[in-house]
Amino acid sequence: MNRAKVVKHLWRRLWRNYSRRVEYARIYQQMIEAAGGEAANDHIAFRSLRLTVDTADGAINLGIPYLANIIEALGYTAAGEYEFPDQALYARHYRHPQQDRFDLPKIFISELIVEALPSAIAQLIIQTVSSGQFYNWKSLQHQIEAVINEPDNSSESLVDQLQPIFTRPWPPPKQSVVETVNSISQYGAWVLLHGYAVNHFTGYINRQQTPLYPDIESTAKGLAERGIPMKADIEGDRGSGLRQTATRAVTEKVTVEEDHSGRLIQIPWTYAYYEIAERNLIEADSGQPQLFEGFLGPQARNLFEMTQKR
Repeated sequence: MNRAKVVKHLWRRLWRNYSRRVEYARIYQQMIEAAGGEAANDHIAFRSLRLTVDTADGAINLGIPYLANIIEALGYTAAGEYEFPDQALYARHYRHPQQDRFDLPKIFISELIVEALPSAIAQLIIQTVSSGQFYNWKSLQHQIEAVINEPDNSSESLVDQLQPIFTRPWPPPKQSVVETVNSISQYGAWVLLHGYAVNHFTGYINRQQTPLYPDIESTAKGLAERGIPMKADIEGDRGSGLRQTATRAVTEKVTVEEDHSGRLIQIPWTYAYYEIAERNLIEADSGQPQLFEGFLGPQARNLFEMTQKR
């Protein structure tokens, strides 16, 4: 079984769940396909917490490695890193060597540097996630390799096991904890509520191939005309390597523990948004133009804020 085919199956599953929750993504796809174009994703973004917890299987890093273990086993390799010290965030993006052949999105994983937060906030986060049910990497790695090494094996059962990892592995957080963490880090509150769920998929302007929506401006305008609340600005100047904008995050009912009663209740909170990205040619070290494949820190910094609770 080809690694690329397994990961394509996994991303298809995650897209199905994400697009059910984020109507804006479905509207984008319908808009582009109705115009005779093709909807494809440039990248998928995930969030995490850089901290280590002790479990029966040993110490586990809940940051980037928690998801990187899986995608690297499926063929992805790190292709760039980014620091956001003012937000206590760090990120890496990953690229699959068969990206173009199998139409695989890049993966952008960020992490909150928990130890950089005020100690009281860090302790609230650690106490909340420490009782999570985390996967056993040695066992999972063996299962991944077993599927990969047998050409006749189906990826269905493996994807059944991988998909739940991209959710929240700890119990619902206390409402007061979420609100307190949110006052310092909206990113941290988001992860406590949603865990490793998809933060966003990203429509790839270059692949749309329709004269009705030739660029990011016309695409963003088309979405706004369909009633989708959009970010006010487009990140990146015309002709620059990467230009991005996004819808506002959808609001969902999330489950939290009520402090005084211990009951599970639901409160409104932001979940995910849908991003669109346009990539352009830049001059490479060789002097020849090539498509920009990375990310730009200042743009990513602004997009992190799209999940602020409003």
